Amino acid sequence: MNGTLCDLRGVDKSFGDNRVLKQLNLSLPAGSVTVLMGANGAGKSTLVKILSGVHALDAGSITLLGKDFRPSTPSEAIRAGVVTVHQNINDGVIPDLDVASNLLIDQLAEPGYGFFLKRRQNYADAERIASQMGLALNVRQSVAELGVADRQLIAIARAMAHDPQLLILDEPTSSLSASEAERLFLLIERLSAKGVAVLYISHRMSDIRRIANRIVSMRDGEISGVFEGEELDYEGAVNAMLGHRMTDADISIGAPGRRVLEITDLRLLSGSKPFDFNLSENEVVAVTGLLGSGKSAFAQSLFGLGRPAGGQIRIDGKDYAPANPKAAIARGVFMSAKDRANNAVVADFDITRNITLPFLARYSNLSFIKRSDERSTANEMIEALSIVCQGETDSIGTLSGGNQQKVMLARWLAEQCRLLLLDEPFQGVDIRARRDIGRKIRETAKNRATLVFVSELDEALEVADRIIVMTEHSVAAEFRNENVDLNEILTAVTGAMPSDAGSAARTAHA
Repeated sequence: MNGTLCDLRGVDKSFGDNRVLKQLNLSLPAGSVTVLMGANGAGKSTLVKILSGVHALDAGSITLLGKDFRPSTPSEAIRAGVVTVHQNINDGVIPDLDVASNLLIDQLAEPGYGFFLKRRQNYADAERIASQMGLALNVRQSVAELGVADRQLIAIARAMAHDPQLLILDEPTSSLSASEAERLFLLIERLSAKGVAVLYISHRMSDIRRIANRIVSMRDGEISGVFEGEELDYEGAVNAMLGHRMTDADISIGAPGRRVLEITDLRLLSGSKPFDFNLSENEVVAVTGLLGSGKSAFAQSLFGLGRPAGGQIRIDGKDYAPANPKAAIARGVFMSAKDRANNAVVADFDITRNITLPFLARYSNLSFIKRSDERSTANEMIEALSIVCQGETDSIGTLSGGNQQKVMLARWLAEQCRLLLLDEPFQGVDIRARRDIGRKIRETAKNRATLVFVSELDEALEVADRIIVMTEHSVAAEFRNENVDLNEILTAVTGAMPSDAGSAARTAHA
């Protein structure tokens, strides 16, 4: 491992009376991948924004390659060699532009670049960058036409194109398939070999064990632990992050109630294998599988966002084929969509209106909305889900990612339903928020059926009575979450040989 590339000493940052970073000391070695872990509110985002030129520090010092480093703008940080890929995909791409313009946006913004005079060259440069990342994309295509995973890869490719000295990646694999994530890991290894320092923010065990040279834990604005060496202590890092020992989730599987959902010979695609599936009141069932396994297509078919190719669905014994989400909601089927920034959060609304939005008719009287009733519901949910905020009138944008996710869950828990669909409810949240959300899902599960769609096996283990594994748009296996054989589950998920799956299982359950 090489010497220190970036060094932070005594860094302080406050917003009003809220002291976010407190005499923080952190060294980032060249040629090393440092994973940063911290609960929501620990100060991770503020630290990243200081390094990337969004915020200025109040006190302390930062050196980069031995020189004082105080960027006043993101472009200044990029010119110095510090490049950041933010968790929010919309911070890394501009949907209204084509792929080429997104890959070259920082160069195009430079004075005198002559964008309109070099169109052919721009496409050639963009194709070169895309090729280096292994992106099989039409660089002339609009980014608005692409999915979340492709947008994430474009943001990462754009960062890689700068030949960074310090690369900061915030939850970069949250929208990527296993093969796409592996491609990213290989690129990170290539950069590390060249002496680039990588600050990688993640709580995904699979990512950390695959890529980390060291783990740094943050708590309450300070570094609470540094873990390095041949055998990284993941559990110790989580303990340092939380301030208490990490314990396994204690799932007590109760007796199911009345049958809610009955699925017979369902085919999600015309060529996929049909499957049967039943779900009852009081049950929480996790659906897991690799990206592209059909999880989201399954959820969307149940919420009226897509039509299955065949088969029968019944809710409470009656045929169910919703034409749209409105029809689904009318039958008591609610869905919290993944990618909250694009599909759920309404940035211009406060917490209250974000919670009550789908059910405004309940709060209306002769076309007038009863704000007092709305606020009452919002306050109940804020207390029930331990949402950290100043009050129900706060803008949703002032909340951390984990607390925004809790608001999205509150939206659908505030009303009674028969079937609750939660698509990646833990996406982009830390372990503490994940467990808060999982606990509330189980506590409120009585008198409804709940399907939770997750990508990470440890998330399924923490929330579910049963675990359903999907591959190729069909159900491949089912497991009761009691004395589970992780080897078998991972074999079903990945198709790996038992010896490989056993290694992966230890990773998932560490």
